Amino acid sequence: MARSAHYLFSARRPGVFFQVSDWNRFQASESVVENSNSIEVVIVASAFGADAVRRDGHAACAEKAALAGADGFEVRRELIADDAGTQLDALARLGERIRGAGLWSVHSTPATLFRGDGSLDADALTLAVDEAHALGARIVKLQLGGKEGSVAIDAATIDCITHAIAGSRARVVVENGQSVEGGLPGAFETLFAALPAESALGMTFDTGNWHWTGADPLDAAQRLAPHVAYVHCKTTEGEGARRFAVAPAHDDARFAAILERLPSTVPRAIEYPLQGDADAAVQVARIAAF
Repeated sequence: MARSAHYLFSARRPGVFFQVSDWNRFQASESVVENSNSIEVVIVASAFGADAVRRDGHAACAEKAALAGADGFEVRRELIADDAGTQLDALARLGERIRGAGLWSVHSTPATLFRGDGSLDADALTLAVDEAHALGARIVKLQLGGKEGSVAIDAATIDCITHAIAGSRARVVVENGQSVEGGLPGAFETLFAALPAESALGMTFDTGNWHWTGADPLDAAQRLAPHVAYVHCKTTEGEGARRFAVAPAHDDARFAAILERLPSTVPRAIEYPLQGDADAAVQVARIAAF
């Protein structure tokens, strides 16, 4: 005879019902959060599954993120179902829905700041900033791009980046990707060293993407921490083309050590698959408490 499932309810996560196994993990995570500094947690749209985002839309996923107790929600441009959804008026409406759910937003685009030859893609930067303004995003994220370990840092390029960022209401950040073109610490160091001290360009430090490029995440965290404004949280399993993102284990000392090297006040984003609404609430509490 099949055993019936028992569910519990938390007033701190209205609308989310927990199975008993999830409830114990949730309570443990929440007790740690209550005794720690407040860390803002973002849920990346793709954590709900690419197919679900394309089918149900970002606004529906943002509402799930709010129920899970997240502070922010990351819109993934590549998961917007059609071109109409990327128009500025459509992004403005989406932004209103996200704010209506009580969340602030991140606008993430797969566009790269630098082209494959290492030159600046000023048009991509301008478009990303314009879209972020329409969305009302707090952060706008691009991939770094460029050649392997190399990006242009001539005076004209640096002036163009500095001017574009100065006019942005959203914090502009570049992320380490899953290829050596834009996924090695040296290229970030080169860029940040060339920028003026007052430049507001920051970095999204993806804790898992370094594994695709063969870089050491702990070393990268040590070298790049002063520039990190946003953290994508995940670990990985598998090798090569079969590598995939997973949630950090509860006792993952290496993941904890990476976070210890990064600024403790910047938002952390969940960018690994979530297993339903109850798991989303558990993971929000866990990432805040790590």
